[in-house]
Amino acid sequence: MPAKGRKPTTIDEYLRTVTQDRRRALQDLRKKIRSFLPAAEECISYGIPAFRLNGHSLVFFGAWRNHCAFYLGSSKTLKEFQDELRNFQTSKGTLRFSPDKPLPVALVKKLVKTRIAENNHRANKKRRKS
Repeated sequence: MPAKGRKPTTIDEYLRTVTQDRRRALQDLRKKIRSFLPAAEECISYGIPAFRLNGHSLVFFGAWRNHCAFYLGSSKTLKEFQDELRNFQTSKGTLRFSPDKPLPVALVKKLVKTRIAENNHRANKKRRKS
């Protein structure tokens, strides 16, 4: 939960605004995403850290008072993995986790790969319509 005032323009700036335990959890999530998605662009979107791929938003993350969140921007993806996510709180397009219970790397990888496939499918559909 970034402080009021100047909005962060980079992920590093954003991370400096959150508590140490949440910073560590989000740095860990960032590192996991970066490890299997090195071509993605890091950015701030909607005021929170995000990754873009091929010019399209892919996933977001952030820290809040009582939790950290991984935003997939897709309720379809969350439904697809609902059994694997049963130990986490979810809502439409959002996966909440606590700093002391980080998301497993294998799960993050599956979720991100699914989001890539969704974005590619949507892009291909748009191309066919043109």
